[in-house]
Amino acid sequence: MILLQANNVARYFGADVLFENIQLTVQDTSKIALVGRNGAGKSTLLKIIAGIDPTDAGQVTKAKGLSIGYLAQNTGFTSEKTIWEAMLETFAELIALETRIHSLEAAMGEPSLDLESDNYQRLLKEYDHLQHQFQEQNGYSYQADIKAILNGFRFDESYYNRPVNSLSGGQKTRLALAKLLLEQPNLLILDEPTNHLDIDTLSWLENYLHNYRGALLIVSHDRYFLDKVVNEVYEISRRKMTHYKGNYTKYLDLKAAQLEQEWKAFEKQQDEINKLEDFVARNLARASTTKRAQSRRKQLEKMDRLDKPMGDEKSARIQFNVEKPSGNVVLQLEQAAIGYDQEILSEPINLDVRKQEAIALVGPNGIGKSTLLKSLIGKNALIKGQPHFGTNVAIGYYDQEQSDLRSNKTVLQELWDEHPTTPEKDIRSILGSFLFSGDDVSKTVPTLSGGEKARLALAKLSMDQQNFLILDEPTNHLDIDSKEVLEDALIEFEGTLLFVSHDRYFINRIATKVIELAENGTTEYLGDYDYYVAKKAELEEIERLKAEQQQAIRPTESAPTSQNAFYQSKEVQRETRKLQRKIDEIEARLEAIETEVEQRHLAMTNPDILSDHTELGRLQTEVESLEEEQMNLMDEWETISTELESYQS
Repeated sequence: MILLQANNVARYFGADVLFENIQLTVQDTSKIALVGRNGAGKSTLLKIIAGIDPTDAGQVTKAKGLSIGYLAQNTGFTSEKTIWEAMLETFAELIALETRIHSLEAAMGEPSLDLESDNYQRLLKEYDHLQHQFQEQNGYSYQADIKAILNGFRFDESYYNRPVNSLSGGQKTRLALAKLLLEQPNLLILDEPTNHLDIDTLSWLENYLHNYRGALLIVSHDRYFLDKVVNEVYEISRRKMTHYKGNYTKYLDLKAAQLEQEWKAFEKQQDEINKLEDFVARNLARASTTKRAQSRRKQLEKMDRLDKPMGDEKSARIQFNVEKPSGNVVLQLEQAAIGYDQEILSEPINLDVRKQEAIALVGPNGIGKSTLLKSLIGKNALIKGQPHFGTNVAIGYYDQEQSDLRSNKTVLQELWDEHPTTPEKDIRSILGSFLFSGDDVSKTVPTLSGGEKARLALAKLSMDQQNFLILDEPTNHLDIDSKEVLEDALIEFEGTLLFVSHDRYFINRIATKVIELAENGTTEYLGDYDYYVAKKAELEEIERLKAEQQQAIRPTESAPTSQNAFYQSKEVQRETRKLQRKIDEIEARLEAIETEVEQRHLAMTNPDILSDHTELGRLQTEVESLEEEQMNLMDEWETISTELESYQS
């Protein structure tokens, strides 16, 4: 089923064309990536499709009743309410329905109400209808859905009562996406949804969107994410749109094959044209062959000539050279700790960085990855430990916040002032390789886009020719093409790399080693991102099996040293087993109660039973009795569990 179609859509800025003749179709099962260079108009097109901005030409048609959810880049969710209250707003109609059902239950339970009266039958009929409606809308699980999605975005129960407006900008963006997912629109339009997400949250979001029952239209520069989620790619390039079936990797293969085919067709036609033109030139003047030459000339005139394949648009040319190589040992850090005001974020931290290694530093948001990098270059102080750098180590640092780009200088001055002895033509040449050409070099730094600032910061870094590059999120703000150019440059780099990145595709291409930063310090994995994920899962499984084995042998793992201790130990074991049996019995009964309550709720929706007030009343009494038993058992379970813990401690 077609949900939405864009037909011949265009956007103009005066005489300039951003894009035109755009054709896009969204089916109810579509999971679409919209890709293209920065500035190609991806975000603009999303706003037109979402109905936020008008189109300058063409039209967007939508299926009747289509619900659209739209998340703009860096959208901040604001509210005076708590996080939990703000999420409940999504289910306002369902909560009102639930309230009405409870009021009907109370009204039908009034002793003064005649069960044979028309009023009771009316209440019963409405109750039946609303119960069915509530169940159809998953009314019994909406709170569980809220908890699951909040947990996926790293908002555990400790956040539920926090005011939304007390959150950071990144947290508000994550919360806006969480609220949008809870709304479950038919078409979900997401502009860079992976911003501000750590790797674990990205993995959760991938799985969620992969199983999303509606359609997706996504702009993202995260290639790993696109490979996992989408099944179609639309590319905007040179103001036109091209459609490809498959995920991002498949799109690259299809695009390369298409370009190769276009070149073959073009070259074949050019050979044919050259032969015809040569024949005309040699034979037109000769009387015996002039008719054939005129025929060939007419053939040339009628020929529908193919344009020369354009291929990719102009790419940056990035290169990192090393002025002087370092020694084999680049950096050593032992038993260090990072944090603020003596509040330790991570300890112990151990780093052993060797020449020409490429090390990815990973870990959850807030654990201190950027803090550690700043501590290594001396911007922050370590709480414990001291970094030791090897011979001839020269550090180049890329700051994700681009704090060194705060001047009002032009792009040209920004580089030239730091390298005044370099001729202007060489500075312009370097800027040109980073896609700053013509009037671009006269732009002032504050007017640059995020992508332009990133390219300028990388240009400055390349000119310094340091042998140890410490990079904090170097792919932020870069489009996919620029990321790939940067990756190629870093792969060719003869120095050493230590970098923080959430871009798993980038890590896979660059890293020779992954170091995970956690509260309990660093763990080293000798491979790329995929190896890190597989090895971490393997180690966690080994730890789980060890724990199970220790639990199995714990009662007999040590023998008491005296007869009295032996009997005491036996008594403890006997009491422990007794308590554990009791807990098992309670848990089994609680599980049975849940099944019985569910069965009675289901029975109460049966039309035959709904019309039998006696049977309905009996079932309701049984439900209340079961729920009371459930509460008593939970209290007993908690008491026994506490007693059992005292024996085991």
